[in-house]
Amino acid sequence: MISQDELQKTIDDVVDERRGILAADESTGTIAKRFSAIGVESTADTRRAWRSLLLSTPGLGEYISGVILFEETLSQCDDSGRPLPEVAASQGIVPGIKVDKGKGPLSGVPGDLITCGLDGLGERLATYRQQKARFAKWREVYPITTANPTAVGLQANAEMLARYAAVCQEAGFVPIVEPEVLMDGDHDIDRCAEVTEAVLREVFHALHRHGVVFELMLLKPNMVLPGKECRKAAPQEVAETTLRTLRRCVPAAVPSIHFLSGGQGPEEATLNLNAINQLRGNAPWQLSISYGRALQQPALHAWAGKPEHVEAAQQALLKRARLNSLARQGMYDPSLEDEAPG
Repeated sequence: MISQDELQKTIDDVVDERRGILAADESTGTIAKRFSAIGVESTADTRRAWRSLLLSTPGLGEYISGVILFEETLSQCDDSGRPLPEVAASQGIVPGIKVDKGKGPLSGVPGDLITCGLDGLGERLATYRQQKARFAKWREVYPITTANPTAVGLQANAEMLARYAAVCQEAGFVPIVEPEVLMDGDHDIDRCAEVTEAVLREVFHALHRHGVVFELMLLKPNMVLPGKECRKAAPQEVAETTLRTLRRCVPAAVPSIHFLSGGQGPEEATLNLNAINQLRGNAPWQLSISYGRALQQPALHAWAGKPEHVEAAQQALLKRARLNSLARQGMYDPSLEDEAPG
């Protein structure tokens, strides 16, 4: 029988006032695109080498408290034969696992999407537990158009997130609930705020219906941003709009909100996080990160698949992690971008 104390221990190990979560759970298809951009073939060994580089970065645990892994990574080892989840744990970084199986069209609702992967989730979690994973992540995505997301889409996606979260807590995993309102499109920041509010309201209603304990889960939402084809919003506007939306929808019982970067560049994501924390006031949650590309991109380009570039890549990763740790505390300054990595 899983005790709530076990789940609380994971929350305590992942959530603090300085650190964030590294998302290193790209699917095989996604990481192939990232590797292609730097001229590296995606194979089991190159993926292992890259993720080993990330997890073995000296000092990373000072700024990163958890890492979301792809299923393949749980069974891979570093060059010395040590399982990669153990490499992470040795730095005080809690291993987690992406458990959804990707998105597809929601039948009967043009433009809306739905994520699959609930079948056999309990059995998979039992295996992941043996491989030392302690939390999980599931992503639902919401495109914005003049017609989407629909009421049916909002309800269906919320139901999936809630069912996933309930299974996780029953299996001893802290669920990261990720409802991502996509940046694709020409919508303005107000339209993103409207949709994000509708999404979060529906999600938390569903979580409550399914008996999910809010104190023992984490939320991974988008920041409230205009679409990529609209003019960019200043960090102050992003922060004000994001905080207002979260205060309307997210229960105070949720211990931490870990923003996804969602297509923002590394510096942009850090600037916006910093503004949010400078304006946080008496917000009841920690306001942190679960960035993928916005943490990895500089390191990936520094590495370029070359073993002799491993140290430079790790220094680039450490710099971005450190700058985001400062932004977590509202202490980031753009001039720090000019400092040498490390």
